[in-house]
Amino acid sequence: MSRDILPIADRRETSRLAWQLMRRHPVALALATASFAIAGLAALVAPWMLGQIVDAVREGAPGSDINRYAVIIATAAVLGAVATWASVSFLARAGEPALAELREEVLDKALGLDSARVEAAGTGDLLSRVGDDARAVANSLTDIIPTLVNSLVLVGFTAVGLFALDWRLGLAGLATIPFYVMGLRWYLPRSGPFYARERVAQGERAQALVSGLQGAPTLRAYALEDAHVDEITKRSDDAREITVTVFALLTRFFARSNRAELIGLCLVLGTGFWLVRADEVTVGAVTAAALYFHRLFNPIGALLFIFDEVQSTGASLARLAGVSLMQPPPTGSAVPPASPGPLELLAVCHEYVEGRPVLSEVTLTIAPGERVALVGATGAGKTTLGAIAAGVLPAGAGAVSLAGVPYDDLAPDALRSKVSLISQDVHVFSGTVREAVTLVDASAGDEAVRSALAAVSALGWVDAMPDGLETVVGDGGHPLTPAQAQQLALARIVLADPWFVVLDEATAEAGSAGARDLERAALAVTEGRGALVVAHRLTQSESADRVLVLHEGRVVESGSHPELLAAGGRYAELWAAWSGD
Repeated sequence: MSRDILPIADRRETSRLAWQLMRRHPVALALATASFAIAGLAALVAPWMLGQIVDAVREGAPGSDINRYAVIIATAAVLGAVATWASVSFLARAGEPALAELREEVLDKALGLDSARVEAAGTGDLLSRVGDDARAVANSLTDIIPTLVNSLVLVGFTAVGLFALDWRLGLAGLATIPFYVMGLRWYLPRSGPFYARERVAQGERAQALVSGLQGAPTLRAYALEDAHVDEITKRSDDAREITVTVFALLTRFFARSNRAELIGLCLVLGTGFWLVRADEVTVGAVTAAALYFHRLFNPIGALLFIFDEVQSTGASLARLAGVSLMQPPPTGSAVPPASPGPLELLAVCHEYVEGRPVLSEVTLTIAPGERVALVGATGAGKTTLGAIAAGVLPAGAGAVSLAGVPYDDLAPDALRSKVSLISQDVHVFSGTVREAVTLVDASAGDEAVRSALAAVSALGWVDAMPDGLETVVGDGGHPLTPAQAQQLALARIVLADPWFVVLDEATAEAGSAGARDLERAALAVTEGRGALVVAHRLTQSESADRVLVLHEGRVVESGSHPELLAAGGRYAELWAAWSGD
């Protein structure tokens, strides 16, 4: 299935963003540049001195001269090693903070995306960017970029060294450039598109893996394990085939570079032979020129060898930049009035796939303090309606307002402070229990936190934990049951104190053992504030002020629990199936 993946920046946008990030650390960048230059100059010393040694031996110079040249070579080697270490270190000091800032910008933009956009792209696309692509760029800062810069410096300085020996030797070395260029012109147009496709294919593979892991129970329930494994295999095969194709192109590119090396060395040696016979240069100068050109094999070979890595890194950086440069959706700046007002949905429609409506002309008004239960069969559109009411999913058509102010006109922070959503998928953030509750208000004191926990019947088990409020939970911390994790989420709602709360099957993960406690906690959270409860258990609708019955995206019944039972319609059927009556 094709996906509307998140944008990918072009080369100019990527380069501009990388430069903007790097120049925020000018001192480290300048020191890294200077260190690379010193390392490049130090690398020129050894071939030059070896040429001097050849001439000294031919002329019968004393051993002290040769020893002096050897000391110079050793000193240059030490200086080059120190400069190389410093260049990598300073580059990391400039690059790592820049990459950290890029990651923060990508994460900030990703968190700001609406759920519909993420679903259209597939979670695998976003995960592969903040995971695989960020890792590829990070590795390049310590492995690829230093090699690339050092090789470029060596190539440039060595070319200068050849001309310093004799301009004709320099021209002989430069004569190989057209052969390298021909190899690049053959390779670049063929390989570049493959790298972009490779990153997309890796995102598709990640999407298949993530969806399989998240939907494992459903796949097992319908015996679809083999079919999904086949899908993962297909996505993996696609990514592998692209990688193999690129590698085949690379080996053919290496053959062209080896041919250029052979031609260049023959030109330098041939030109040197002719110049020595004409007594215009010394044997030592030709020796130094040959060593210089031979020394180019490593940096040029490194450039060619890492060229695919550079392109791969560039593709990863372009994918990160694509998210970082995304323009945030237009948001309002209005704030709701000081006193609570109704939450209204007027003729709301929505569809995820064109032509297949999930909601059709749904109108709903929830008064402050009113508890409305939303019931219906699976696929009726309950979760979509709850997400639209909470403001996390924009309606495809219709209008949504809070206290008379349209959602589109409200500032996001103002809306989130007045309307909160809790779904059945609750994440336990790594940190203390106190931090898990105070995510909505970092300034809350112990008394407020304990009061919020007590309101959702969680204070007892929190006090029984090893360190009470300071007990670390989440990854690597004290394990929590699904019901306990949900209670922490409900406690956050109490602390945030919004006007309205949307509970999307917030007690579904409790299991039979914790269902009663969690339902009491959910009831306490809705006390005194408006609530839209997507009822997983119909006992929740029994205590609601009003029940809305959705069927195929439309409201087919509305009324109190006794009224709908007496009517004998769709709700009565659902209640009979639920209660076994």
